[in-house]
Amino acid sequence: MFQNLTFEYSGNVLGIAGNNGSGKTTLMKCLSFLLRPTNGSLYWEKDGKAIDAQTLKSMAGYAAPYINLYAELTVKENLTFLLKVNNIPVFERKLDDLLQRVQLSELGNQLFGSLSTGQQQRTKLAAALVRDPEIIFLDEPGSNLDKKGHALVQDIVEETSQHGKMIVLASNDPHEIDLCDRVIRLTSE
Repeated sequence: MFQNLTFEYSGNVLGIAGNNGSGKTTLMKCLSFLLRPTNGSLYWEKDGKAIDAQTLKSMAGYAAPYINLYAELTVKENLTFLLKVNNIPVFERKLDDLLQRVQLSELGNQLFGSLSTGQQQRTKLAAALVRDPEIIFLDEPGSNLDKKGHALVQDIVEETSQHGKMIVLASNDPHEIDLCDRVIRLTSE
């Protein structure tokens, strides 16, 4: 799918832009080690040392339309599960603050499966942030969101990057790509 793709990056917000079918999601999955490239090499470094797939996954959060949470659990139960499975203590106050941040304060006890698609997308954003990761992968973060939700994505990207965290954002939305300090533009042929 990709030919002659080479880049280094050390900033805060890396964008992957392109039309539908250009390979944004495939590249995002490769960068996050959810998918292995068939040719070439891909590696991450931190403090001059290579990071393996398991380490990267432990320090990353991921939000995408195709990543699902448990429909039969509430919003809070899903977030709590993500913390417990990663051996991170659960603090109710932190969960409440996070739900407020993603505009879901009133829906913490709702079943994930009963939420609208926009509310589910905001829950997925919360899931990407709940472990306070160093790297956040956002694939089409504004999908299924209204104007208020798009503003929320912008706030999350700006606020998170100001705290020294790295965001890799794949989108065909020009407003989301404008948030990036470097952009890889993919074309489909």
